[in-house]
Amino acid sequence: MKEKMTIKSKTALIIILAVLAIVIVIQNSEMVTLQLFFWKIMMSRIIFMVGLLVVGFVLGILVTQRKTKP
Repeated sequence: MKEKMTIKSKTALIIILAVLAIVIVIQNSEMVTLQLFFWKIMMSRIIFMVGLLVVGFVLGILVTQRKTKP
């Protein structure tokens, strides 16, 4: 029974964080310049932040999967 409560609370936390991230991303729609070494890239801040969120989620999944494997 305790495991079901933990899963539900984790799911609720993930949903709340995802909604918060979406609200923050939508409110930042201006153009930004990303300069990395010799490259300059102009893009919408939304695209940049979504890209960073995707990278963060993927890294989080990879790290948690690595810990669970023996």
